[in-house]
Amino acid sequence: MENNLHETSNKVSEPIPVFKVDPIMVLVFGFLTCGLYLIYWNIKVSEVFNAVAEREVISQPIAIFAGCCMPVNIYFYYLAGKEALPKVYEKTGELQKDQSTLLILLGFFFPIAAAMIVQGDINRLYK
Repeated sequence: MENNLHETSNKVSEPIPVFKVDPIMVLVFGFLTCGLYLIYWNIKVSEVFNAVAEREVISQPIAIFAGCCMPVNIYFYYLAGKEALPKVYEKTGELQKDQSTLLILLGFFFPIAAAMIVQGDINRLYK
């Protein structure tokens, strides 16, 4: 009796969750809810980033606290620009670019603008 053992990878590719929002609506919802929408937005974007990267790039606690605390907000955009967006560009076949410095500066001075840039890049996944 011969045992045919085949090694298989435990890596399961989950489908990318659909979170396509017009970047202008991120701005509008952010202002209308006094920034509370950005907490929800951070959570949904971290789910998309984690699915695209096929690993946890941005954890749920970081996503939640990024909507409330300034230093965590800057770290969220650093992770998005340095580790998550390059995977998005890879999936969409676009030119690889490092936007971490731009996102950190915008995340410090005007976080909604950084969110609009990130949302615009994520929307390219669904074309």
